[in-house]
Amino acid sequence: MSESAAPAAPLEGDLVQKARHGDLSAYDELVKRYQQRIYATLYHMTANHEDANDLAQESFIKAYQALKSFKGGSSFYTWIYRIAVNKTINFLKQRKHKYHLSLNDLDFNAEHDPDLVALVSDKTPLRDAGLAELQKKLNEALLKLSEPHRMVVVLHDVQGVPHEEIAEIMGCNIGTVRSRLFYARQEMQGHLAEYIKPT
Repeated sequence: MSESAAPAAPLEGDLVQKARHGDLSAYDELVKRYQQRIYATLYHMTANHEDANDLAQESFIKAYQALKSFKGGSSFYTWIYRIAVNKTINFLKQRKHKYHLSLNDLDFNAEHDPDLVALVSDKTPLRDAGLAELQKKLNEALLKLSEPHRMVVVLHDVQGVPHEEIAEIMGCNIGTVRSRLFYARQEMQGHLAEYIKPT
């Protein structure tokens, strides 16, 4: 290895230990590592940049204050993710916000519905109008889901979080995550069925 090679990034566990002993620069490093991913998740949940920024910041502050209670049973990232998600769920219960998903986020419809594949891929004059209408229907369908079902769709289909991490974040087992995802997708397809069936 050459002498000019960059030094290895500090391990997450080392940064957590230093932060627990009051090292603010170590905690700052943890914030820098995970800020964007946390923010992206919260933005998908709130569809509002300002709310997502505020909630992400509040989550990192809360995590710092609670750092002494962090036992290290999971990664710091999973722990802060859980704090941020719970904070956002509470926020959404207090203030009803619209969710916003793009067609790319919810790829399961395209996989299972040839009519939807045709709508998205056919270059017709009505395509743009059709996609705008479908976007609206997707958002409406997402809002009709229960809180746990909506959460698992946002985490998995929007953010690409693996089942194992979702289970840790939501405090349930992987089987529950899989079944919630399955039923949420079925329910959303049910809400979209009238729109995407052939005329």
